Amino acid sequence: MDELLALDKEIFVYLNNLGSLPFDDFWKIITKQIYWTPLFVSVFYCIHKKIGIKQLFLIIVFLALLITFTDQMTNLFKNTFQRLRPCNDPEIKNIIRIVIERKSPSFFSGHASNSMASTLFIYLIIRKYYNHTYLLFLFPLIFAYSRIYLGLHFPLDILSGYVFGLMTGFCFYKLYNYFYLKYNSQKVFSKN
Repeated sequence: MDELLALDKEIFVYLNNLGSLPFDDFWKIITKQIYWTPLFVSVFYCIHKKIGIKQLFLIIVFLALLITFTDQMTNLFKNTFQRLRPCNDPEIKNIIRIVIERKSPSFFSGHASNSMASTLFIYLIIRKYYNHTYLLFLFPLIFAYSRIYLGLHFPLDILSGYVFGLMTGFCFYKLYNYFYLKYNSQKVFSKN
């Protein structure tokens, strides 16, 4: 385990030091969800266009539950493991670029878990309606990389967040399908 954590720090130092001052403001923008709003609105519009407002509303409810669940589980892991963020790690903090500092624990990344969970959830719903839906996965890749660039997360934090996000996104997709099918079957029976 010590070797894995040492490799994690080594990879982090390399990736973090690829950054440079002229790009710092760009990555500060990338790391904030609010600036991704045009993407989210576009995706919601595409969903609405193909499946209608009622199903879109159900998707939004499930997304809210998904993000709440993922956020709370991330906090549970962070408080359990108490891994220092790179910007607070005395072993490396003097050799890395620290663009933003946070005092909270690092493992695992909420940005990575939330973005991957919500992206997989949406992808599984709309993949049959649109070609190239896999491009949605650029969002969690870029979004989570910003955390390494800014000095806030190790690669292992990101990868663990992705794995948790994939599992959560898939489970919520299955729950969504269950409720959607149950709701539609009740509508069919109520018409007869």
